[in-house]
Amino acid sequence: MTNPIFIGARIYRGSSYGPRHPLSIPRVPTVTDLCRNLGWLSDTHYRNSPCAKPSALTGFHTKAYIDALQRAETTQTPDPAYDLGTLSNPVFPEVYRRPATAAGGGLLAAEHVRSGGVAYNPGGGTHHGLPDRANGFCYINEPVLTIRHLLGMGLSRIAYVDIDAHHCDGVAVGFHGSEQVQMISVHEDRRWPFTGTLDDNAGGAAINIPVPRGFNDTEFDLILNEIILPAVSAQKPDAIYLQCGADAVTEDPLSRLTLSNRCHVQAITALRPLAPRLIVSGGGGYNPWSVGRAWSCVWATLAGYEIPEDLPHEAASVLHALRWSRKAAPTETLLTTLLDAPRPGPISAEVRAAVEMLSHRVRT
Repeated sequence: MTNPIFIGARIYRGSSYGPRHPLSIPRVPTVTDLCRNLGWLSDTHYRNSPCAKPSALTGFHTKAYIDALQRAETTQTPDPAYDLGTLSNPVFPEVYRRPATAAGGGLLAAEHVRSGGVAYNPGGGTHHGLPDRANGFCYINEPVLTIRHLLGMGLSRIAYVDIDAHHCDGVAVGFHGSEQVQMISVHEDRRWPFTGTLDDNAGGAAINIPVPRGFNDTEFDLILNEIILPAVSAQKPDAIYLQCGADAVTEDPLSRLTLSNRCHVQAITALRPLAPRLIVSGGGGYNPWSVGRAWSCVWATLAGYEIPEDLPHEAASVLHALRWSRKAAPTETLLTTLLDAPRPGPISAEVRAAVEMLSHRVRT
């Protein structure tokens, strides 16, 4: 069993989708700096992510699209045929190299867990990317490429669990009808990309759990224990891939869910014993303080570090230095702590009905 690794890269530092885009904010650099300041990222843990070669990306994407993506970076010119240059998927200076590095991190994670273990690739989790075009801020689908690499190593059962606020439409395309990959997605109902309905099982390969606005920690706990854990346990996977998007927390501007980041910690803690291999990625997350805090808690949980009640000065200074023009100033809690207070609440009729329907499917 190898040590847990944290996969980062210099390319994330200073790279932005543009000043008006939700991904104008620093995310991986914030997590890296927080964890370094807390003494959680020694050379034993940290790995630099390689930039995946074009030939590795055609394991899911078409060659024509990868060529177009490289061309867009070189020329900085939109290409409407591949949805490059839209408001959601702008052309920016690292439009090929940044997502290719995230994919390279996923492939490195797969290699690291070959014989068992844990890998964390916070720059990954780009679950909307489609074979022949960009989609939903995602240019390359790192989860699909990583899982296909695991299968290519000879693993036969992979559980993909996605707790991002948005449905993993690109991953569903990649593994529709699969007998080797089980996809489980918890996401906000009636939100873009408007896929992943309760009755959509992706040809038998998926369990989709759309949840209403206001989805809280109590409801997450119910779904985790009644649906996710029984389904994964029954599969007996060789590896689990957990997409740990941070956009389902209360402070995120691109969802209306109300989770605390304790749900991320809870998911990792519960899933880790269920397979010899675990890969965890980032994903969505559009509030610079909440995403940095959540993903730092993810790494602490994976690597076995105790999350402090209050941040020491040097770590807190990382959060104090963040700037975000889209929203008001952060609360003191967002600047001085990592772990949210619990956010319990009532269980809605929609969540109860979904759990009742899906638990019957899991049991049978």
